[in-house]
Amino acid sequence: MSTIYPVILSGGSGTRLWPLSREMYPKQFIQFFKGDDTTLLGAALHRLPAADGFSEPILMCNNDHRFLIRKEAEEAGITPRAIVLEPSPRNTAPAIAIAALWTSRIDKNAIIAVMPSDHVIKDQAAFAQGVKAAAAIAAQRKLVLFGITPTGPHTGYGYIRRGAKLPGSVEAYDVASFFEKPDAARAAAYIADGQHFWNSGIFVLHAATFLEELGRLEPQVLEAAEQALDDAAKDLEFLRLDAKAYLASPSISVDHAVMERTSRAAMLPLSVGWSDAGSWSSLWEMSPHDKDDNAVQGDAILQDSSGCYVHASKSLVSTIGVKDLVIVETPDAVLVADKSRAQDVSKMVAELKRTNRSQHAQHLRNARPWGFFETLNVGPRFQVKLLHVKPGGRLSTQMHHHRSEHWVVVQGTALVVIDGVEQLVRENESVFITATQWHRLENPGKVPLELIEVQLGTYLGEDDIIRSDDVYHRAAEETR
Repeated sequence: MSTIYPVILSGGSGTRLWPLSREMYPKQFIQFFKGDDTTLLGAALHRLPAADGFSEPILMCNNDHRFLIRKEAEEAGITPRAIVLEPSPRNTAPAIAIAALWTSRIDKNAIIAVMPSDHVIKDQAAFAQGVKAAAAIAAQRKLVLFGITPTGPHTGYGYIRRGAKLPGSVEAYDVASFFEKPDAARAAAYIADGQHFWNSGIFVLHAATFLEELGRLEPQVLEAAEQALDDAAKDLEFLRLDAKAYLASPSISVDHAVMERTSRAAMLPLSVGWSDAGSWSSLWEMSPHDKDDNAVQGDAILQDSSGCYVHASKSLVSTIGVKDLVIVETPDAVLVADKSRAQDVSKMVAELKRTNRSQHAQHLRNARPWGFFETLNVGPRFQVKLLHVKPGGRLSTQMHHHRSEHWVVVQGTALVVIDGVEQLVRENESVFITATQWHRLENPGKVPLELIEVQLGTYLGEDDIIRSDDVYHRAAEETR
């Protein structure tokens, strides 16, 4: 059989599971389930293991998330075949085109298994076997998608109606038609007729066949993808697509571009405990429940409350006499919603963007390739942050026009350079950096470095930075 190359699509705008998910920290990087320290992406990285005959994965990701992706891969103990950076999201068809082109150039018979990074699959072994079965069908120049055996009339998923059974012993079918998310009555009718399956958004494709169909149906997408890959450049361990070429592609989903229009689509039914984790109500369905049907993550006390989903990040959450609510607490935002309105959370995020609120994009804790920083307090003309620098981590050499900074080391030892002068700053020691002084912070030790940074000045925004060098090759608009 041809080699199967897992392709993980890791985009996302962080809207549907706000406020835990944000634009710069979407849901695939979050640990949602009590007692499980694996993120959704971490689970996806292990879904088709090399030990079971699959290639190492190819990751398609947003440029802004590249260091989060690298960290997840490192923690999973996986070296990806490629981490491909999209300069801007263009939906799934261009991303899959890039993956198909990349694999077909190294293997003309390549089969790609395309998976979103933020799905939940409970039976990993059955899923891997399903991919192998689908790959055997794809090798016959078919484009295979998984139809999930429904467990109820869900209105949040698209549906596929199966057509004629394909020849052979595997239970696979032609695709008769696609349907967008139905209302409750239509969803119930789909379930009753036994011919409809949930559209998983997971595909097993003969790469060359997919490219052939894409070129026939959406030639602009294929042309843009070819040019973007031809002009791509290596950047550290990432492959950076050419921005001008990639942005020339229409923004279109693979369903609309190819799967709904091709005669080569096939569907393989699958029952593996799948969910796209696309709303707080779906998270409630997947989580363990107490005797009152509540699902609770974190520190919470619920009295006379039932059917609720509560996620407490930092503070105690208490409820009395409520029913069917979603309550999600984070240090800088709290969501309270009727569980039946969970699909409307994205409308709240749109309002945050419209009113120029920052909470749609960032948490108080911001990941960086060298570690993270967390905002502790903000006032007029001052800001207090915790900086956590991993061993060997190094911030860029930088200067600020409008603020001075006090650094107090609380753990580890800092190597600080101010205007070219190096000094070691140890626990319970401090250093002062005035505005316009060039400075750099580094952790030369083997334990994490933590320090408290107090900023003072007339402007404290993260965009008040002039960078002279950066070991992580970040652009000027990327802070710290």
